[in-house]
Amino acid sequence: MYRLAIFIDGGYVDKLTRALGIWIDYAKFVDEIIAALSTKTPNALDLLRTYYYDCLPYQSNPPSDDEKKRFAGKRRFFQKLSSFERFQVREGRLAHRGFDKNGKPIFQQKRTDLLLGLDFVLLSSKRQITHAALVAGDSDFLPAVERAQQEGIAVWLFHGSKNQSADSTYADELWNAADERIALDQQFMRRAERAGQP
Repeated sequence: MYRLAIFIDGGYVDKLTRALGIWIDYAKFVDEIIAALSTKTPNALDLLRTYYYDCLPYQSNPPSDDEKKRFAGKRRFFQKLSSFERFQVREGRLAHRGFDKNGKPIFQQKRTDLLLGLDFVLLSSKRQITHAALVAGDSDFLPAVERAQQEGIAVWLFHGSKNQSADSTYADELWNAADERIALDQQFMRRAERAGQP
């Protein structure tokens, strides 16, 4: 039996779902990932855990009412995800990096990519998994993917469309490095769609 871990970049999935106008149920999303992988493997897959990486919204000091509302909503969302079986939320933080030329605030996620990369390499190097599903598009994950492959881990990349927007939704280097690739197209995401509005 194969042992699988799923690594989800929450900010990346948010970007894809906004572009598609589809809001997903993460329990269904994980089931769809496992179903897609099961068609490509000769042995059964045992899910070790799903790891979800994201950060809470930024709050100024003192926070506005809108910031408090968004923060509380995201906190509830993280708590809901944490209640799923074999599902762990790993939180980074959102840092304010100033303003762009139009006066719009610039925010940057901190620690989320690092946490994902560390977990990916740690589970691989300790041979706690045989297969990894990475839901991401950032080339920053390339060293972790390559290290896992050196340990004999099969890495599947779940990614957005190449032509979903003006920019590609994934780095070519990451796509090329993956052992197998599965597109998170509209059909895939519809199967994981959440009932009701976000």
